[in-house]
Amino acid sequence: MKLDHNTTATSEGEMCKTIEVALVDHRDLSPPSPTVLPSPIVGDDLTFTPPLNFAMVDNGIFRSGFPDSANFSFLQTLGLRSIICLCPEPYPEANTDFLMANGIRLFQLGIEGYKEPFVNIPEDTIREALKVVLDVRNHPVLIHCKRGKHRTGVVVGCLRKSQKWCLSSIFNEYQRFAAAKARVSDQRFIELFEVSTLKHIPMSFSCW
Repeated sequence: MKLDHNTTATSEGEMCKTIEVALVDHRDLSPPSPTVLPSPIVGDDLTFTPPLNFAMVDNGIFRSGFPDSANFSFLQTLGLRSIICLCPEPYPEANTDFLMANGIRLFQLGIEGYKEPFVNIPEDTIREALKVVLDVRNHPVLIHCKRGKHRTGVVVGCLRKSQKWCLSSIFNEYQRFAAAKARVSDQRFIELFEVSTLKHIPMSFSCW
């Protein structure tokens, strides 16, 4: 409420004081409501999600679990030339379309995913996978199985052995990915794997 005091003189010389009362709407004095801005929308092409157990093995060599469509944008950033799939099942259509669209070659070297004590690791298949990995013309290359633990771990472990890593370091790397699922049979295979027949084995790979 606002009060205005005015003083006036009457015809008889008397002073007369009038008071004007004005009502003020206090609602107008309330602070303005905060402006709520919409959350930014992030498109699929801006979302980069790596596959399960993804990691860099060496320059131009990567490992992971089985990638799906949520990982495609991330895989594009790697500029892959090749993918080694160690699963025997037919490659999903969406993944095949992704490879074709990006000029990526698929090497499917299927190994059955048995559980201990019925694990059978085909040495010839491991050697074929290593040949692909050791050929820099296939780089950048991604090695994957279902979870990126056992089959992928064996291939990477044999690669490490060819690079003259000590067994304790090889097993530490294998166990870091396999965790509680580590298999004695996998580590035994790596220990007994003969690398002398492999050719053109670099200690490390130069950047592509």
